[in-house]
Amino acid sequence: MRYKIGITVLALIFLVSGATAWLNRSNSPISMEANAETEPASHKDHGGHSKGEAEKSDPHKEHADHREGESEAAHEGHSEEKVLVLTESQMKANAVKIAQAGPGELAAQLALPGEVRLNADRVAHVVPRVPGVVREVFRSIGDEVKTGEIMAVLESRELATLKAAYLAAREREELAQATLGREKRLWEKKISAEQDYLVAKQALAEAVINRRSAEQQLHSVGFSDKSLKEIPGQAHLSYTRYEIRAPFDGVVIEKHITLGESLKDDASCFTVADLNTVWVNLNVYQKDIPVVRKGQEVLISTDGNPYEGIRGLLDYIGPVMGEETRTSTARVVLSNKAGQFKPGQFVTGFVHIEKDPVAVLVPKTALQTIEKNPSVFIKTEEGFVPVAVTVGRSNDNFVEILEGLELGREYAASGTFIMKAMLEKSDTHAH
Repeated sequence: MRYKIGITVLALIFLVSGATAWLNRSNSPISMEANAETEPASHKDHGGHSKGEAEKSDPHKEHADHREGESEAAHEGHSEEKVLVLTESQMKANAVKIAQAGPGELAAQLALPGEVRLNADRVAHVVPRVPGVVREVFRSIGDEVKTGEIMAVLESRELATLKAAYLAAREREELAQATLGREKRLWEKKISAEQDYLVAKQALAEAVINRRSAEQQLHSVGFSDKSLKEIPGQAHLSYTRYEIRAPFDGVVIEKHITLGESLKDDASCFTVADLNTVWVNLNVYQKDIPVVRKGQEVLISTDGNPYEGIRGLLDYIGPVMGEETRTSTARVVLSNKAGQFKPGQFVTGFVHIEKDPVAVLVPKTALQTIEKNPSVFIKTEEGFVPVAVTVGRSNDNFVEILEGLELGREYAASGTFIMKAMLEKSDTHAH
C-alpha cells in the first residue's frame, strides 16, 4: 500500500514539472513578438513617421531657427560698432569739447588751500598827522584815488601854530642876514668892533637853525618844499586848513571819517590799497614741506580747476609753523590788474613738483568705463565711437594713453559722462 502511494506522488511531481516547462517555452516567443511590435511605435509620430523624419520635415521648426540666427547676427553686428551722433547744439549744451591727441608733460601736482590777501607792501593807513575837525570829505569806500589827490580837509589850530612858527623863523633869518651884512661892512671900515660882527654872525646861525626846525615840523605833517614856498602868499584864514592826500594810486577799502568829527593826529581815517598786485598765502602741511621749495611754479585757481588759473612762483616759504594750524605759509605774488582776485577769497594752489614727458596725454574727463574697459570717444565722420584704450601713469587730472588713441586723432575731452549715458540709452531702445 505504501509503495503504491509513493509511485503516485512521484508521478504527480513529474506531471507538474513538465507542465511548467511547457508553459515557459510557450510564453517566451509571445513576449518577444510583443516587444518587437511595440518598440518601433515609440519612435513614430501619429502619421507613422519616425522622430528624426518628423524633425527634418517640420517647416515651422526650420523657420524659427532661421529667425533666431538672423537675430543673433544682428546683435553681434550692433555690438561691434556703437556710434553716437551729436548735433552742435547738443555738444554745446552738454559741454562736449573736442581735443586732438598729442604729447604732453605729466606733472605730479600738490594741491594746497590758500587765501588771497592784500599786498602788505602796498597798503597805507592814512592818518591826518595833526589833530583837527573834519570840514570836507571827498572820497568813500571803493573810490579810486591818485597820488597826492585830496581826500579830506581838516581845520587845525595846531597847523596854524606850525605855520606861524615857520613864518616867524623866516623873518628872523632875513633880519639876522641883514644885520650881519651891516656889521660886516662897519667892521671892515673899522667903524665897529669885531665883537659886534661876531655876535651878528652867531644870531644869523641861530635864525637858520630855527627856520630849518620849523620846516622839518611842517615836513613831518606832510608839507613838501613846494608847499612851504606857498605858505607866505596864503591868506591868514587858510593857515588852519589841512589837506589829507592819497599816498599812492589805489582804492579806498576802509573809511573812518565823518563831517564834523574831531580827529587825533594818529587816527586812521582811510585805508588805501594798491590792488594791482595781491598776495596768495598757501597753507603747507608738515608732510608736504620737504617737496615745496622757493621758486616752484604754482597755478592759482579760484574754482579748484587744476588747468585754469593764473601762474606764479613761490617767492617766500615761512620759517615757522603755526601753533594752531600746524602749517607753514608759502606766498605767491600775483598781478591783479584785471581785478579777478579779491582779498579774502579762498583759492587752491597747484604746485608742480615734477614733470615727465608723455607720448599721448589726455585729461581724465575724457575717460569713461564702457563694457568694463577704460574708453575714449573718438570723433569720426559718422559720430563719436567709444574705443577701448590702455592707460599708463596718471595724476589727479591727466592720464597717459599707451594704446588705443593715435597721435593727432580727435576725441571728446569733456562731457563724456553724458555721452556715455546717451549711448547706453540708445542701446536700450535698440534692444
